[in-house]
Amino acid sequence: MKNARISILALALTSLAAGQAMAADPAAAKTREQVRAEYLEAQRNGNLIVNGELGLTARQLNPGLYPVEATAAGKTRSEVQAELRNAVASGDVVAVAESGQTLSDIDPQRYASGNAVAGKSRAEVLAELEEARRNGEVLANPELGLTARQITPDLYPSEVTAQGKTREQVRAEVAQARRDGTLTFNHNQYPVSVN
Repeated sequence: MKNARISILALALTSLAAGQAMAADPAAAKTREQVRAEYLEAQRNGNLIVNGELGLTARQLNPGLYPVEATAAGKTRSEVQAELRNAVASGDVVAVAESGQTLSDIDPQRYASGNAVAGKSRAEVLAELEEARRNGEVLANPELGLTARQITPDLYPSEVTAQGKTREQVRAEVAQARRDGTLTFNHNQYPVSVN
């Protein structure tokens, strides 16, 4: 019984403190006159909810009794048609509703790119293509995405990988490590730890 009284007392104090905290917000506080003015304005405009079950306002139930609300000016028919023509010409019209893909997403070669950059000359492109054919870098199997080099590597020259350092650079580093004492000759300590 004693525990029940303590719990009820704690609950009452908590709700009292919470209520005061909510009412203490000065930014949200309105005077009685402000609330009354807002109520009268809503009543005049028909924005009060009058049907509690459906949640409809007086304006929604009887639209003829209240003044017409001002609406933002929209586009004219000719403006909309011009906008549609531009979208069709640039491929910005949605072609597949499920995926949201536009015509330019489906067939990008058909529509000019909006961010075209000055390209290469025909001779430069042909030279690059010939070099790619020589090295086997052209796509040989489009379904798998494999190049000719990947399918038949023995028909093409092997890729030359550049060495990171020359022999002299490595020798110079070893000599410097010996002078610094960071190179150990004990083969049991691999990798070499610098302490």
